[in-house]
Amino acid sequence: MADLHPSIVALVSLAANIASNHPKQGLCQVDRLKHYGVAKEQIDSVIEIARHIRDEAAQSLDAQFDATYAEGFQPAKPKLPVDPFANIAVAGTGGACCTAAKSGQSCC
Repeated sequence: MADLHPSIVALVSLAANIASNHPKQGLCQVDRLKHYGVAKEQIDSVIEIARHIRDEAAQSLDAQFDATYAEGFQPAKPKLPVDPFANIAVAGTGGACCTAAKSGQSCC
């Protein structure tokens, strides 16, 4: 296995720290990246993408929670006969894996 350059490891670690809401926020990696000579604009891009992924995940979780929460207040649905075709898989529409960050940069 090929070793990654330390600046790449620091960028990945920074993104993971931000996206996961790690308490240390990746600030140690920022210091390393500055030491390696990584441009502020490149660090800014990684921060933007990581925050976008974090925010997108939070919105998805919130929407899922809200839907499940709302179902708990709906009247009970009548029991329907079992549909033998209910478990047939349906092909997806092939949508994008994520949306673009504010700057328009793709996170995929």
